Amino acid sequence: MRQADVTRNTSETKIQIVINLDGSGKAELASGVPFLDHMLDQIARHGMIDLKVMATGDTHIDDHHTVEDVGITLGQAFAKAVGDKAGITRYGHSYVPLDETLSRVVIDFSGRPGLEFNVPFTRARVGDFDVDLSIEFFRGFVNHAGVTLHIDNLRGINAHHQIETVFKAFGRALRMALEIDPRAAGVVPSTKGSL
Repeated sequence: MRQADVTRNTSETKIQIVINLDGSGKAELASGVPFLDHMLDQIARHGMIDLKVMATGDTHIDDHHTVEDVGITLGQAFAKAVGDKAGITRYGHSYVPLDETLSRVVIDFSGRPGLEFNVPFTRARVGDFDVDLSIEFFRGFVNHAGVTLHIDNLRGINAHHQIETVFKAFGRALRMALEIDPRAAGVVPSTKGSL
């Protein structure tokens, strides 16, 4: 069972994340940041991952710590749930359009954290959400999941569409990378023998 339950408590946030990598896309989300919940729902739905996120944080200051720490905790949960990575496809990619916007996400469960984030946002906020927090979420995820992640918004005018296509493509790339490859049953997808 590729599942994990991870709790992370600091003086700034208290977060619990429960995931099932072999789920049906169900989500129970209460991060305290409504737009982040909307994006986490995209990951669950398009990644076919069951995801529960419960968080409280110092949002009276701003949303930064909560968004970053949810990314960190989600990365920890993925690392725990995927285990030694034996039998997974390892690589995943997706292109997702939404009206005028097109984004591409490519992921490698390499064991090496690395993020390339190229999203030329057309405005600073989507509602109350600071668009710069999206990179903080992905940086936290990458550093704690141990993945290499390339995110490119190839075109787009609407900042909401830019972020949403990134999160949808991220979910679909996760789904591809985490699929069990029946031809590689029990084999770690690396010539080194471990990831």
